[in-house]
Amino acid sequence: MPDSPSLDPSIAARLKRDQAGLVCAVVQQHDTGEVLMVGWMDDEALRRTLTSGRVTFWSRSRAEYWRKGDTSGHLQHVRGVALDCDGDALLVRVDQVGPACHTGTHSCFDGRDLPAVQGARP
Repeated sequence: MPDSPSLDPSIAARLKRDQAGLVCAVVQQHDTGEVLMVGWMDDEALRRTLTSGRVTFWSRSRAEYWRKGDTSGHLQHVRGVALDCDGDALLVRVDQVGPACHTGTHSCFDGRDLPAVQGARP
């Protein structure tokens, strides 16, 4: 348990976490709307994100907190955070410095399109 203050109870009460206590966090470039990546946050990661100005995630593979850019230099400066209508996903709007993806691409979705039939619009 962290020694720091906890997440605001009024925010924590609105979250619907998965079985591991995590909420999906979709990261979006604030000025273009481009989706950059998806990460996972628990209450502490969200608290750190809301209070530090930098995005913090919970690493499911390493079982530890990681602040985006601390080792790579590819920082994510928080511009806003929103909770979806169901409380089970976050939209984190950022100013991305450098690539967002660990593979070195700008977005984790660059060049990874799947074939899909486009629906007709009425």
